[in-house]
Amino acid sequence: MRDQRFYAAECPMTRAMISLGSKWKPIIIHTIQKRKLRFGQLDAIIPFITRKVLTQQLKELVEDGIINREEFAEIPPRVEYALTEKGLSLLPILKSVCEWNMKYENTTACDLKKAEQKDKKAIKETA
Repeated sequence: MRDQRFYAAECPMTRAMISLGSKWKPIIIHTIQKRKLRFGQLDAIIPFITRKVLTQQLKELVEDGIINREEFAEIPPRVEYALTEKGLSLLPILKSVCEWNMKYENTTACDLKKAEQKDKKAIKETA
């Protein structure tokens, strides 16, 4: 549930945190990058997130105009998520956050291709 008081704030940081204020939203945006992903792919790639939380965070990101949700009239139903122009503009900021963390926390760069291969392997194992 969002705190409606933040919407009246005039501080740009406070207003930005309405859209990015959870630990999961930047991770979701960073994971999608410049590709289209389905819910199951996001669920498999992002570690430790529950399906309920992923659903809620995606819904809020769509409402904020950061992610586009495209539904396909197929059986079984298919939905793809992609970043909007507003969402794509966040990628350089998130890249800076990753670089900052690598410098001060001794972490390594995110390898989204490796995560995607892990995702494909997980999907094959469940099929």
